[in-house]
Amino acid sequence: MTPVILLAAQKESAEVTDWAARIGWVVGLGLFVALVYWLMREGWKWRGTLQSDLPALLGAPDEPGTAKLGMSGRYHGSTTAGQWLDRIVAHGLGTRSRVELTLTDAGLDVVRPGATDFFVPVEALREARLDKGIAGKVLTEGGLLVVTWEHGGKLLDSGFRSGRAAEHNEWVATLNQMINKTETEGAR
Repeated sequence: MTPVILLAAQKESAEVTDWAARIGWVVGLGLFVALVYWLMREGWKWRGTLQSDLPALLGAPDEPGTAKLGMSGRYHGSTTAGQWLDRIVAHGLGTRSRVELTLTDAGLDVVRPGATDFFVPVEALREARLDKGIAGKVLTEGGLLVVTWEHGGKLLDSGFRSGRAAEHNEWVATLNQMINKTETEGAR
């Protein structure tokens, strides 16, 4: 044999002889990923069970009044007020989704395609502010509209992000003005 033929024969790759071991590793890895996914799902369901004392969400009234403000964007979740990592998952409040917000004299109407819609009466609104994070979602400073509201004796923070972040300041000012007006009228 000439040296050229020997070099050509040596360039062939070695055959894989242990297919059973490779298949075993792939199946084992797949089972591990499935187990982790199942444990995460069970944890989510358990959190919902722990929060089952939260009453059902309110629907929008038949006559909510004229719209003061409207916004399209994203709903990033609800948490226990002041605890931005304690996500509320009961009644679908933990599901991130697209959102259409409408503020009326009656309150805040939250319409979420593909998730549970809810309504926050103006009497339940407590505060509106700009923040940078909620429920594991962190944005730039002031990139998130956070509305604090009371439901079932608990204070909740719900995070929204508009498609146009410049709208957030107007929402904070208008919501806080409505809240102050409601508190002033309630004190009389």
